[in-house]
Amino acid sequence: MAKSFSVSAFLLFTYLILMNILIFSPQTTAKSQYFSRILSPATLALKREKLSHLHFYFHDIVSGRNPTAIRVAQAAMTNQSATFFGAVVMMDDPLTMRPELSSKLVGRAQGIYASASQSELGFLMALNFAFTEGKYNGSTLSVLGRNTALSSVREMPIVGGSGVFRFARGYAQARTHTIDFRTGDAVVEYNVYVFHY
Repeated sequence: MAKSFSVSAFLLFTYLILMNILIFSPQTTAKSQYFSRILSPATLALKREKLSHLHFYFHDIVSGRNPTAIRVAQAAMTNQSATFFGAVVMMDDPLTMRPELSSKLVGRAQGIYASASQSELGFLMALNFAFTEGKYNGSTLSVLGRNTALSSVREMPIVGGSGVFRFARGYAQARTHTIDFRTGDAVVEYNVYVFHY
């Protein structure tokens, strides 16, 4: 009788330990049992959504000893194309408060643009506006869109952001301020309208 009691006690004890492991192990807690979940914006300290307007000038410098935009790839026929179709350019262009390059630097436009049209000068733009000024320092806005460079006004979507611009969405309007057709250097005025928290 004592032997059967100790076997039963042992089995009960083993059962309780196994159940404890299964129920309370980190792999089975409720917190780790989801792929996605719905959150209240308050859990990420998100308050009221704001609409901001940013205005700056983009300096695309392709000539000289220190270009800020360089061609990194092209198709075999790119140089014979009137639109430079197939050219891919990597950029780290300054963003300034005024059209003069010597004016206050507010950030950089970092990314790529690629000639994506055979019939007009039209670029696929994939870039981040990386800001360095004031409360926007360290924050970014991401642009992904079409830029028909010879149109008077071009509109491209803002598809996201970081820092102050988390959950950003909006659009950027670009207007060519000046262009030197001899060198290819351009100054573009940007007005950006963005919703963010």
